Amino acid sequence: MYAQDIPLSGRISDLDGLPLSDVTVTVMGTKNVTSSDESGNFKINATKGAQVRFTRVGKKTTYLVVGEQAIVTVTMAEGEQLEEVVVTGYQTQRKADLTGAVAVVKMDEINAPLTGNVMKSLQGRVPGAFITTNGSPDGSANVLIRGIGTLGNNSPLYIIDGMPSTKSMNEISGLDIESIQILKDASSSSIYGSRAANGVIIITTKKGGKGGTRVDARVSTGIKNYAKSLDWLDTKQRGYVQWQAARNDGTDPNFGVYRFKDLQNSDGTWRLDEIILPEYIDEAKTMRAANTDWVQEVGQTALVQNYNLSLMTGNDKSRALFAVDYFDNQGTVKGTYFERLSGRLNTDFSLLDGRVTIGENLSITKIKQDVLGNVLDRTRTIQPIVPVHTVDGIGWGGPVAGMSDRQNPVRLIADNDQNRRNMLRLFGDMFIEVKLLENLKFRSMLGMDYSFLWDRNMQKTYVSGFMSENTASLSNVNNRWGNYVWNNTLTYKWDVQDKHHFDFLVGQEMIDYYAENLQAGRRKFASEDPDYMYLDAGEGIQTNSGNGTAYRLLSYFGKVNYNFNDKYLLSATARYDGSSRFGANNQFGWFPAVSAGWRVSQEDFLQSVELLSDLKIRYGWGKVGNQEIGDFASFGMYQASYATNPTWDPDNGTAYDINGVGTGVLPSGYRRVQQPNPNLRWESATQHNIGVDFGFFNQKLTGSFDYFQKNTEDILISPPFIATLGEGGNRWVNGASMSNRGYELLLSYAASHNDWKYAITGNMAGYRNKIVKLPEDVINSYPGNGVDQTILNRPLNSMFGYVADGLFKTKEELDAHAEQIGKGLGRIRYQDINQDGRIGDEDRTWLGIADPDFIYGVNFSLGYKQWDFSMFWNGVYGGLVNNSAKGYTDFISFFGGENYGTRVLDAWSPQNSQSDIPALSFNDLNNEKRFSSYVVESASYFKLRTLELGYSLSPQVLKRIKSQGVRFYVLGENLLAFKKNWGNNKYTGVDPETPNSGYPIPFSITAGINVSF
Repeated sequence: MYAQDIPLSGRISDLDGLPLSDVTVTVMGTKNVTSSDESGNFKINATKGAQVRFTRVGKKTTYLVVGEQAIVTVTMAEGEQLEEVVVTGYQTQRKADLTGAVAVVKMDEINAPLTGNVMKSLQGRVPGAFITTNGSPDGSANVLIRGIGTLGNNSPLYIIDGMPSTKSMNEISGLDIESIQILKDASSSSIYGSRAANGVIIITTKKGGKGGTRVDARVSTGIKNYAKSLDWLDTKQRGYVQWQAARNDGTDPNFGVYRFKDLQNSDGTWRLDEIILPEYIDEAKTMRAANTDWVQEVGQTALVQNYNLSLMTGNDKSRALFAVDYFDNQGTVKGTYFERLSGRLNTDFSLLDGRVTIGENLSITKIKQDVLGNVLDRTRTIQPIVPVHTVDGIGWGGPVAGMSDRQNPVRLIADNDQNRRNMLRLFGDMFIEVKLLENLKFRSMLGMDYSFLWDRNMQKTYVSGFMSENTASLSNVNNRWGNYVWNNTLTYKWDVQDKHHFDFLVGQEMIDYYAENLQAGRRKFASEDPDYMYLDAGEGIQTNSGNGTAYRLLSYFGKVNYNFNDKYLLSATARYDGSSRFGANNQFGWFPAVSAGWRVSQEDFLQSVELLSDLKIRYGWGKVGNQEIGDFASFGMYQASYATNPTWDPDNGTAYDINGVGTGVLPSGYRRVQQPNPNLRWESATQHNIGVDFGFFNQKLTGSFDYFQKNTEDILISPPFIATLGEGGNRWVNGASMSNRGYELLLSYAASHNDWKYAITGNMAGYRNKIVKLPEDVINSYPGNGVDQTILNRPLNSMFGYVADGLFKTKEELDAHAEQIGKGLGRIRYQDINQDGRIGDEDRTWLGIADPDFIYGVNFSLGYKQWDFSMFWNGVYGGLVNNSAKGYTDFISFFGGENYGTRVLDAWSPQNSQSDIPALSFNDLNNEKRFSSYVVESASYFKLRTLELGYSLSPQVLKRIKSQGVRFYVLGENLLAFKKNWGNNKYTGVDPETPNSGYPIPFSITAGINVSF
């Protein structure tokens, strides 16, 4: 008798009953393989008694023995985390086999459509990733991997579907991203050695499925409130402060637009009876005295919306994904916005029975945003008595005599409404992969990343108080920049006796970068209509400028991974990089790495320990490079400059304009701007990393701990030069060293019981760096006095200044204190550090460090049937901020003719002797502008970043409406915030995350729906 194949069919679902597509179904011992479709259905031929295997990324492998039933139901549980496949650089590895410090982020676990920048969504979630942001609509984010490691650019390298990039991540839709891997240590990132000194972030976008066609639609809309940065004085409060300060100084307060009725008491003190405001503040009587809340005038409740549609289709031989995303974020400051429209096409095709695969990943993004700049700072520089408009309701209010020459921020917003920045980014690659032998593959990829930017900036004529412009002008900017990448790799897998597993990788990569910009302008236009204001319509002076730059990288690399019996792991990497930015003598550099791992939990002596499900010890060492300097840093450079603007600096033009008209055809000479350095070489960083990964209770409780030490040498700097070298004496050199060490901790617990699912994840990370070496001629460029107290052996962000020891509140305190020029009652008392009886430069000392002691995050999620709930808290502990805003919230002498913060109302006086805010004065006789601990405040905060509630329709309902999934959700962001408001260094501003005049982070509420068909 011969066994005969019988048709076997069925449906595959997860534990919640939702269908699973793209499940690979294999009849063991045969070539019969298929995949489930979008409804989870499959069909395959198998013999009775055969074993069928079901595999899918993220799900636990499931087996079924074929019996009498021809139709079966298969349920797949969540996969073992250790079996997950992650991208680690030109190849993939099982998570269990990793020996470096790699963090894996699944984007389906983070609801991040409304941030505009996917990196903002990772803030506080990944230990070792220090991310700072603000509330601006463009989603700007500063990312540091394991802190500060160099004196220059500390931004990481992004790898998007194999393409390297250093551009902003706000140009990519977060909904297009499948997963993110962060390579934190040198042993894992050294495969990208040339630019991996600051860490590598690998981004993998979504791909099409193999089980038919699926359509996903996501819609979300949110409302953001306007968060005030600081509270300013109103008109009468501003008048009172002027009166009090003048009387404190013994001068007449009746100046500017204010007049006062006051009376001097018998004890010599003054009493204010009335503040007299003029009907008009200008002689022409066009501006009526007002009480303008400028902060309120520039703010708004803003709308943010995101629409995403993706189509995924495929079969065993081809896959395709097409996605369109629209993101519109109106800022909470009027006139600010960020609008992005992007399209993505990812495809791959299998040819010649799977021996050849070709494909591409292509995205195109169009961005439009404002060019307004920071108008929040102008809300304090213009006084509240100034009206927004003149009495006719058309003209603009503005400063008058006695006020600072600052613009009306509402006018700036209105007159920039027609100006915007447009950018187009083309990003993508095409590849071919050929299976040369059973385990030998060749892959070649050609990619490009090009951006095009154009601005048309029209400046209208205006009159705003004593500020005016009577000539309209136009400026056009056209920039293009980007690179193409070509890399080729060979990979080979070799297994020996089912215990020895080798992965070999060799490759070559070339990057060619080019940038060019062109600017043109013209003044004087007969009409200010945007349809008229083009360059050819101008009547006045024409201007133009432009430049270009380029560099190239050539690299060769290789890697070997070894796994013995799933217990002992070894990896070795080497990369040989060349950059055109370095001197002819040192263009190439070696970047090796080695790492090892021991999966202790696989040893026989731990097999009986049921409590322990995973234990792995890791160690890695590696060397990576940095080339973030000017493209021509090693060359001697000369410049022909027709003319320069001598408003702020001497005219450095090289043309001789004998007629003094600044135009015409004139012969030009050259001036040196940089000396050559043919020995300029790579900045390099070596890093040691030791880590442990662990799991208990069948991986319900998991975690990891890493400790690292990083040493950076040959840091690239451009030190000052002595005047005797003459003009253009500066040059780039390798001349500094820095060390950095820190730790990272991650703990997670997840479990389920009946219809309940819950999980809690916490992480914490901290670092400390110090400057080890600096050339003598640059030490004074960093904190310290440059002699006995320098930045050497201290963190880069150390603060150096005077210690403010409260205020002088009694005459006895004044007499007992050291000699201090300008001291007086109500003035800041500075400590006599060196005890020489006088306050001087030698009394400066180290006040603290800006870097936090550690950052942390806690995420909690709860699910019950179709309901899900989550909240995420994030905080910073320790660290200091230079709250320079106290220069205008606590003093009125630093900035004359402007407005000030309401804190000055609580300034010290004999009647308010318990205040810690200096007495009001128009004079800074005590030199309180000096940097001191008075402005150094705590940067600590603890915030409820997100709170989300969602509901998914049940499988029964989905079946009736013929949908694969429907989820509704409501998301709140930045709902609660706590700061340090006690002690000497309490934070006196609103939010230490966005100090001074930073764009405030708003509170927002978002509602959304995700639908799949």
